[in-house]
Amino acid sequence: MEYREEAGAYRNAAFIYRAEVWWCRFGVNIGSEQDGSGELFLRSAVILRGFGADTCMAVPLTTSPRRHPLRVPVGIVQVEEASTILSQIRVVDTRRLVEKIGFLNKKSFGRLRKAVRTLF
Repeated sequence: MEYREEAGAYRNAAFIYRAEVWWCRFGVNIGSEQDGSGELFLRSAVILRGFGADTCMAVPLTTSPRRHPLRVPVGIVQVEEASTILSQIRVVDTRRLVEKIGFLNKKSFGRLRKAVRTLF
């Protein structure tokens, strides 16, 4: 419960739009979950969809060159080639979003959406 209180203390909810890339405070991982790095456990993530002002569906990014069916390349994000980690899609509170990095181009985001649809 202590972590919940701290998580909401950073900032107000962010205005988000699909295909944006944000630094997100995913928190400490449990098991095979992807966590972030540094004191705030930041990791870049793509916004797949917003659910009102308070929550959104996000998918973490990785710069690992490892190829996998659940990793969709999205191009250059902050000077490095990045891929999404589809196995780690989650709904997050928009207060976890720290800073907007940029956005995916239409082609990359379309490829990502198509890959997500095949999962379900």
